[in-house]
Amino acid sequence: MTMVWRARRRQFTGAGRHPRMTIWRRCCCRRPVTAPCYPSLVIRALVVHEEGVMSSQTIAPGAPISPAAGLAETSLKAAIAHLARGETQAALRAASAACHAAPELPQAHFAYGQAWAALGQHGNAERAFAAAIQLKPDWAEAWIDYGVARYRQGAIEDAKTAMRQALRHVPGHPAARANLGAFLRLTGEPEAAEALLRQTLQQEPQNAGARLNLAADLLQEERAAEALDLLADAHFPQNDPRAARHWLLQQALALLQLGRAEQARAVLARLAALGPLPREIAPLWLWRLVLLAQAEGDLPRACEHAARMERALEAMGPEAVPEHRIMAHYDLAKFWSGQGAHARAFGHWAAGHRLLSRSQPFSRENHLAFVEANRTMLDRARFETGPLAQNRDRAPVFIVGMPRSGATLIEQIVSAHAQAHGAGERPALGRAFFALGGGDGADAVRRIAALDRPTLDAAAETYLREMKALAPDKTRIIDKMPGNFNCLGLVGLMLPGARIIHCRRDPRDVGLSIFTFRFHGAHGYAHDLGDLGWYIGQHDRLMAHWKQALPNPILDVALADWVRDFDGTLARVLAHIDLPPDPNCARFHEAESRVRTVSRAQVRQPVNARGLGRWKTYEQELAPLIAELSYSPKISRRRPARR
Repeated sequence: MTMVWRARRRQFTGAGRHPRMTIWRRCCCRRPVTAPCYPSLVIRALVVHEEGVMSSQTIAPGAPISPAAGLAETSLKAAIAHLARGETQAALRAASAACHAAPELPQAHFAYGQAWAALGQHGNAERAFAAAIQLKPDWAEAWIDYGVARYRQGAIEDAKTAMRQALRHVPGHPAARANLGAFLRLTGEPEAAEALLRQTLQQEPQNAGARLNLAADLLQEERAAEALDLLADAHFPQNDPRAARHWLLQQALALLQLGRAEQARAVLARLAALGPLPREIAPLWLWRLVLLAQAEGDLPRACEHAARMERALEAMGPEAVPEHRIMAHYDLAKFWSGQGAHARAFGHWAAGHRLLSRSQPFSRENHLAFVEANRTMLDRARFETGPLAQNRDRAPVFIVGMPRSGATLIEQIVSAHAQAHGAGERPALGRAFFALGGGDGADAVRRIAALDRPTLDAAAETYLREMKALAPDKTRIIDKMPGNFNCLGLVGLMLPGARIIHCRRDPRDVGLSIFTFRFHGAHGYAHDLGDLGWYIGQHDRLMAHWKQALPNPILDVALADWVRDFDGTLARVLAHIDLPPDPNCARFHEAESRVRTVSRAQVRQPVNARGLGRWKTYEQELAPLIAELSYSPKISRRRPARR
């Protein structure tokens, strides 16, 4: 139930505007608004924070009050009062009157945005908050609410930039920090999110939003004991009913993860005592009832609660946090899948992906152009006759492939070696690609291909210095970011001594596994089964190209290889990266490690065959994906390309 997220370490599937420029275009490069027609909202509690209704005086005391200014002040005060009482339509009318009477008054536009946001009209809210920012660019609260409105419309990178703008004007702003931490998690930067939220709590121990967001992150990683410590009663937000409800929801989930069902039941009783549950969090409450019933061995009651949760999900209003809606679908899918209701489960996975696709569009044309640019501009001749960095450092090891193909497993096995360090999914290579190429599309590939030796040497020196600082005593450092297969051309130019391990798995199992897990970060290709099958095919084409073009050795390792011949596969992998045998590698599942990806459960147990052939259960539902797996160099004609 963490809502919010590897800054978009873009999937290198298409270009996009820099979020800061987008925001400034939206907020500061427009003509003054005189006849407002817009809205916004502020998120809060569990993941996103909304700013409260204004209460400060809006017109300077003693200033001459013109009739228009007097009307604006009266209307604004009325709007604030209506918002406080939840009378949103009346608030909207009053705020609109204030904007018309005093279009230069930023507070009027802010109140107008809050009214629109309360009505769930987030596009209108965004424009109102943008007008307030244009009039008062240093107003942190307006930036926060603008960012929340952008998030609710799927523009999470804009939302992150807005929170940073708020923090630039008011360093340490509690809502901006809590929201930014949530958004960092949602965009795939869990380490940065945790660091920011912990720093916030060191400075502001009573920041309930930061505490809730950090607890949500910890619960996603099944670090329930740490989450429960954060949610100690000493910090309970007694005077904030909304935060209090989320607090108890998080406490209950932590207790359930720890197997303490009776205590979880008591916490849920405390939640019920707070009064009627707002409809936007009813599915969260019902999910805990599902888990409680399962923990108590009452499957019929769990199914009943799951059915109620489905109805509550349909009834969620526009005020619901988008991530809560998404995760409710994934939770229900997991539950019904476990009950053998496969069609019902798949329907929820598909619904979750439809919601995610709103903020993560995918273009086959753009990605095909990217793949073809790599095949054309970074061919064997470029690596054999063009400039390369001078280093031949063998410390870097890149594990690449489609997500859910076994990268985490290989990293955990190899990092158990005395001479190796598993660095997780590092965004460093993607960032270097973006910086050197000036983007992440086909044009960026052309610029990368044209880099000279001094530039490549400087980039390699920076990369290696930062990488080796992670584990100075190790001779091999592993980066298991699967999507790095998109920028292996830069590896060949910048790190020609690096070793590459390519993870393989039955593409039907890969497709199913991707579709049934909630990934944080940008995976636009994953939200449509046809696009997903097509993308897997393009991955195969690109990897086939790298194998014949790169100076770096590439070893294919199939997930099934570990099941059929663990010892032989381990010997191949260690030989590929020039490491001697180490018996610890065979006992990788016994080692202490923190895995932040969805593979955390699998790598805590010995290798097994449970993940092989799972696609057969969903063969009918996977038909669009399977049809696309016979890829063509050209875009499939089965359906129009998605932009």
